[in-house]
Amino acid sequence: MKNVIRAALAASTLLAATSAHAETKLYLGADLSFANEMEDCGAVFRQNGKPVDPFVLLKAKGGNLMRVRIWNDPQWTKYSNYEDVLKTIRRAHAAGLEVLLDFHYSDDWADGDKQIVPAAWAKMDTQQQVRALHDYTRDVLSKLNAAGELPELVQVGNETNPEVMGGTKDKPIDWKRNASLLNAGVAAVREVSKETGKPIRVMLHIAQPENVLPWFDDATAAGVLDYDIIGVSYYSKWSKYNLSGLAKVIDTAHKRYGADVMVVETAYPFTEDSADASTNLLGTDSLIPGYPATPKGQLKYLEDLTQTVVDAGGNGVVYWAPDWVSTQCKTRWGTGSNWENAAWFDLRKHEVVPGIDFLSKTYVKASK
Repeated sequence: MKNVIRAALAASTLLAATSAHAETKLYLGADLSFANEMEDCGAVFRQNGKPVDPFVLLKAKGGNLMRVRIWNDPQWTKYSNYEDVLKTIRRAHAAGLEVLLDFHYSDDWADGDKQIVPAAWAKMDTQQQVRALHDYTRDVLSKLNAAGELPELVQVGNETNPEVMGGTKDKPIDWKRNASLLNAGVAAVREVSKETGKPIRVMLHIAQPENVLPWFDDATAAGVLDYDIIGVSYYSKWSKYNLSGLAKVIDTAHKRYGADVMVVETAYPFTEDSADASTNLLGTDSLIPGYPATPKGQLKYLEDLTQTVVDAGGNGVVYWAPDWVSTQCKTRWGTGSNWENAAWFDLRKHEVVPGIDFLSKTYVKASK
C-alpha cells in the first residue's frame, strides 16, 4: 500500500512540477544567519583588503539564495528572532538574492539530535500545538509580507529527523502527531502564498543522506505529501555515506517522491588551524581523501559536491555558516568561533578565501 501511495504521489507531483517548472532551477548559496551578529562583534569581511557586504559578495560571486534560521523566542540571544531575521532578509533581497527561511520551531537549536518544543507551547496538548505552529508560521510570513520581505522558500522544520517538538532522537516518532504538525506548517505557507499571490516553495529537511529515504517513506505513509523540495544536510564527519552514496539518495528521493532535492547544509575546512581557543567542530576527523584542509581543497570539495548533486538530479547546494568567523564575542562554548576554519573568510583578517568561487562555476549534468 505504501508503494502505491508513493507512486501516485510521485506521478501527480512530478506532473505538477513539470508544468510549473519547465526548467529546474539550480540554487547555489549560503546560510548567513550569523552575519549581523558577527558584524556587531566587530568582524569586517574583506575582499582584496577592502570591506565587503557578505550578502553583496554572495550575489557577486554567483550565488542566488540566502538561507536564514528563525527561533520562536530565544531569550538567550538577541539574534535569530523575528527582528534580526527581518534585517537579514532585507539585506539579502537588497543584494538581489532569493531567501530560504528556516523555521526551527524551538527557542534554541533544533537539529538531528533534538527538537525541543518552544517554552510557550510546552504545556499544550497536540491539537493546541498544531494550531500554535500553524498560526505562528502564518503570522511570521504575513508580517514579512507586510514589510515587503516575503521569502521565496520556506523550511517547515530544521533537520526534523526526530519528532517535531518531540524531544531527542532516542524517542520513537509518533507519526500521527508528527504529520499533523508538519502539515500544519505547510498549510500555513500555502495559505499565505495563495492570499498574497506570491509563490513560496516548501522544503522538508533531514540531516544526513542515510536518513532521508526511511524518514520520507514513513512521512508519506503518515500523509505528509505536500512539499516541493527535500533538503539534506551533508557533513562527511557525521554521515556514513560518501559522495557516491549521497548521489544515490538524491536520485532515488527525486524519483520516489517527485520532489526536488537540495543539499541545504554542508561545509568543509580550509585549514586545520584556529584563531581562538574555541574547538573547531570540523577538524582532522572531517577530512576526505583527496580534499586537504586548504583553500584549494575546500574549493575542490564544493565544486565536486555540487557536480555530484547536479549529476544525480539534485538542484542546489547551500553552504552553512561561511560568516561564522572568529571575534572577541563569547558564545556558550567559549570566546570566538567553533567554525572559523570552515568559513569563507581567513582566520584573522577575514579576507575572502577561494572556496566561495564554487558559486561561479557552470555545472552541466553529465550525460549517461
